[in-house]
Amino acid sequence: MLKFILMTLLMTLSFNSWLSVQLSLFLASLLFGLFSLSHFSFFQFGFGLGLDWVAYILILLSFWIMALVLGASEGVKRGGAHGGLFLVVNLFLLLTLILTFSCLDYLLFYICFESSLIPTMILILGWGYQPERLQAGVYMLFYTLFASLPLLISFLSLYSYSGSLVMHLGSIPALGFSLVVAWYICSVVAFVVKLPMYLVHLWLPKAHVEAPVAGSMILAGVLLKLGGYGLVRVCPLFSKVSMGLSWVWVSFGLVGGFFVSLICLRQGDMKSLIAYSSVAHMALVLCGLMLYSWWGLSGAVAVMVGHGLCSSGLFCLANMSYERLGSRSLLVSKGLLNFMPTLALWWFALSVGNMAAPPTLNLLGEVSLIIGVISWSGLSGLGVALLSFFSAAYTLYLFSLSQHGKYFSSVFSCCSGEVREYLVLMLHWLPLNVLILVGYMLVV
Repeated sequence: MLKFILMTLLMTLSFNSWLSVQLSLFLASLLFGLFSLSHFSFFQFGFGLGLDWVAYILILLSFWIMALVLGASEGVKRGGAHGGLFLVVNLFLLLTLILTFSCLDYLLFYICFESSLIPTMILILGWGYQPERLQAGVYMLFYTLFASLPLLISFLSLYSYSGSLVMHLGSIPALGFSLVVAWYICSVVAFVVKLPMYLVHLWLPKAHVEAPVAGSMILAGVLLKLGGYGLVRVCPLFSKVSMGLSWVWVSFGLVGGFFVSLICLRQGDMKSLIAYSSVAHMALVLCGLMLYSWWGLSGAVAVMVGHGLCSSGLFCLANMSYERLGSRSLLVSKGLLNFMPTLALWWFALSVGNMAAPPTLNLLGEVSLIIGVISWSGLSGLGVALLSFFSAAYTLYLFSLSQHGKYFSSVFSCCSGEVREYLVLMLHWLPLNVLILVGYMLVV
């Protein structure tokens, strides 16, 4: 199945047709969706590849988001900005994501995990908007590479001690406590930076603000989930140490998410606000993954999928406003309800998803995470309450300031929206609200 999907995508490149590649991606997501998994154990493909239900969900999300990326990047095609090369870079990024999520070997996983950085850098540097994209690319490159070197050393040490790098290996050999803690920190720091956690998150807003809409959508939709997926794969090796240090990660998650929520309320740039809100959502995901409970894991996966769809749609909307107004500033882009009334519905629908209101998948995930965190410690309920409140606060701030008020005096008229844009937004919103119907599979 996986080979057939990849061959279909590569064959469409020979035609250099934007529409054929996009339709092939939707077809691939449909075919892959029919290939369902019902249990956690790995399904072997051979060549060091396989799937479990977490990898299956994230690969399906990757196909879907990449198809929507091509639908939202019509400006690249119309502007003649090397559309063929743009398709190749995006499909290479999709290939690295599929391989990363389906690796059963830690070293192969590391290689594919780092390979996804290359096409992302090309997207930011090649199709970014501002001259500051070089600085943003350097930030992302050095944050990721600096944190990934200890991970490589950790995997090589694992091979020297156990003689194998197979993922369902079990726990690491019995060593001294301080050595195991150092080994654990070296293994986790790369994924915490990729997630990203507060204090190591500064690369993300810069990358989002300077990236094209394709870079922002794939970065928020899938690439941030590499951090959570890596924690799912690596933390079982250090289960005893990690369970003893859960309070550290939960504290970082709740306190850091609260501070980032306050930062969101100070933003004047649409994309920057949406990027910081991603950090706040991923802080709750970090808490869930470090609890080692079924509520935490299922809630984290549900929030990762819901956030991928919702945040990608918000970046798509911000780009639509930027293409018409030439600015992402909330002071310039206010009063859009009078200016582009048909897009106001989509702003509201996706803002509702961003604050985890019913009936979105984010609600199911956040309820699961809240149950997991509060059952672990009642005192953490205060941090969860602050996170939930300020999540609604900065989302309402984004919606009310962008949609209401008197629009900018130099703006006279524009196209309210195209059918292609409505279709892309619908395909973000529909699975976000329909997947809650099958969400019981994650929590039952």
